This record gives sequence, structure tokens and C-alpha cells, in this order.
Amino acid sequence: MRKMRGGVEIRANYKIFASVSAGIAVLDQLTKLAVTRSLHPYEAVEVVPGFFNIVYYLNKGAAFGILNQGGVLRKLFLIGVSLAALLLLAVLARQSRDRLSILAFSLVAGGAIGNLVDRIRFGSVVDFLDFHVASWHWPAFNMADSAITVGVGLVIFSYFFSRHE
Repeated sequence: MRKMRGGVEIRANYKIFASVSAGIAVLDQLTKLAVTRSLHPYEAVEVVPGFFNIVYYLNKGAAFGILNQGGVLRKLFLIGVSLAALLLLAVLARQSRDRLSILAFSLVAGGAIGNLVDRIRFGSVVDFLDFHVASWHWPAFNMADSAITVGVGLVIFSYFFSRHE
């Protein structure tokens, strides 16, 4: 631990957590900005024929479109869940003893922040990555969702394969 500004201690865990989370959130918002400035809502651009499109999709719900109905209460509920998850992730990062877990919690938090910003600004989340095979489409997603998925994967990996005290 290091002392800074009036004796406030800043732990290395929080430095990693804050910098990685902020970096992911900024990257997510920049990619969404590029999409929203280039496309109209629900417009698609074919990138790899038969496999990958860039789309501008507004997801009012949560993962895979669940909780797509509900208006203001749904929006407030999802914002509240996001804030509670961010608080829990900060606590877990503080208590973590290994860097892999801290990185994992940071990726999840950064993704949660990116999607939370959208939900507050637009009432929905901007998704733009559309993978498909013929007419079968994986639900559209974004950089934040990708960071959350990788972070959760690393949490699981860390739980099973890292040394525990």
C-alpha cells in the first residue's frame, strides 16, 4: 500500500480495478459512438457474408433480450442491479489475493459500466456485433458484453485453477 493525498491509502488492487474498468468502459463507449454515428437504428452492414454484420440494435432488456418489457420500472430495476453488481465487484476486487481475479472482476465491472451508461442515456443498450450462420443469428452484443463474458470466464478459471490460501 502507498500513501497519497492526506494519508489516503490506495491499494494496488483498486488501481488495477479502476484502470481496467475505465479502459473497458471507454472502449465500449467509443465503439458504440462509431456505430450510432454511422448507422441508423436497426440498420445492418454486411462485413463477412453469411457470418458477420455490424448492426445498430437497441436492446431494452438484459442479456439475450430478457426483461424486454416493463417501461420505467424495468429501466430502474436494471440500473439498480448494475449499481449493486458494481459495488459487489469492487468489494471482491479489494478482497482478492491474485491478479487474475482482479483482472476478471475489472473486465466485468468495465462492461457493466459501459452498458449502464447506455441504459441511463438511452433507456436501452446499443448492441452492434451480429454473428450468424445462414439465417441463425446469435443475439447481437457489444464490447461491454464481450468484456463481461471474458471476465466471468476468468473468474471461473481462477476459482478452479488458482492457488487458494
